[in-house]
Amino acid sequence: MTAAFAAGCGNNNQSAGSSSSSGGDKIVVGLDDNFPPMGFKDENNEITGFDVDLAKEASKRLGREVEFKAIDWSSKEAELKSGRVNVLWNGLDITEKRKENMLFSDPYMDNRQIIFVKKGTTGITDEKSLAGKMVGTQSASTAEEYIDGSDFFKKNVKGVKKYSDFVTAFMDLENGRIDAVIGDEIVGRYYMSKHPDTIEAVDVAVGPVSQFGIAFAKGNQKLRDEVQKVLNEMKADGTTAKISEKWFGKDITK
Repeated sequence: MTAAFAAGCGNNNQSAGSSSSSGGDKIVVGLDDNFPPMGFKDENNEITGFDVDLAKEASKRLGREVEFKAIDWSSKEAELKSGRVNVLWNGLDITEKRKENMLFSDPYMDNRQIIFVKKGTTGITDEKSLAGKMVGTQSASTAEEYIDGSDFFKKNVKGVKKYSDFVTAFMDLENGRIDAVIGDEIVGRYYMSKHPDTIEAVDVAVGPVSQFGIAFAKGNQKLRDEVQKVLNEMKADGTTAKISEKWFGKDITK
């Protein structure tokens, strides 16, 4: 998830980082606007998504306006360091390397790889039950990396079909061309929410589990703590769960 807490609007000479210490400043959320369901443009060209809804609610509780700003995601650390954005809040994995340059919130969601099957499928309950099956995944994905390095998949599955995107893989699953899809839970559950009668999830992790966090500039402890406090409140009163249910059909947050 990518968010940026910036200076009050209308003052282009004021850096984003200066906004974190005073109430009432605009929150500028920097994000990759082509990452459904976390943040993306809908049919009306409006930015929407799970992280967008979280950021809107958080900014409301902080008493600040919010603006969403699309950034080059490959330059996200530079955007944060320069002060053009104050927070990265867009499906960002917490890693030790990133911790060297950024300050993170507590993890708010696991990014699991799980199995998806055609609704009504029996006999596929975990990774090992995929023996003899045709499995699909997205090329250049975390799931592909795991599958390619797994002796089990090399020796036991019927085959692995790789797609340019998960949507195409799910369409083949619906049409019976493959037996299962392994992919990001957040992407799959969003697809499931749009196709509730055709796809279902096998709720077990395949491979390692990463965690999403909100990143702040190094030294911006005050803003980090303010946002974390609001997120804790949202979790405690059920708001985060409701937003998750809207986008994924269940609460998959931590």
